[in-house]
Amino acid sequence: MTLPRFHLAFPVRDLEEARAFYGGLLGCPEGRSSPDWIDFDFYGHQIVAHLSPGEVGHKSTSAVDGEDVPVRHFGAILTLPQWEEMAAKLKAADTRFVIEPQIRFKGQAGEQATLFFLDPSGNALEFKAFADDAMVFAK
Repeated sequence: MTLPRFHLAFPVRDLEEARAFYGGLLGCPEGRSSPDWIDFDFYGHQIVAHLSPGEVGHKSTSAVDGEDVPVRHFGAILTLPQWEEMAAKLKAADTRFVIEPQIRFKGQAGEQATLFFLDPSGNALEFKAFADDAMVFAK
């Protein structure tokens, strides 16, 4: 089965910074670009960094399993080995985590590995993984 791909546009303060972060650190191949935006292949999905310095950064949080999660965020659900590799890569790059790599909802439906960090423009990203893929939408 082929799943539909999503498209997400988000603001950044500097396109070269975004190019280095998404293309370099996260390894997202670059697609089309203009002086005002850059397309990236984010795990098969299209994300677009738009130059809009006045709109950057996360503004509020919400309590989730004892953590203050940035309300506005995006990311990817990886396999557990991919998540572990991403966590190690981010730690090696001295990434400052908003929420350190951890297991959330331990022993409950939806148990997941998760981590949060900010891009250079202050946009929050979450990478997560489930040991059992059936838990992605578990209640």
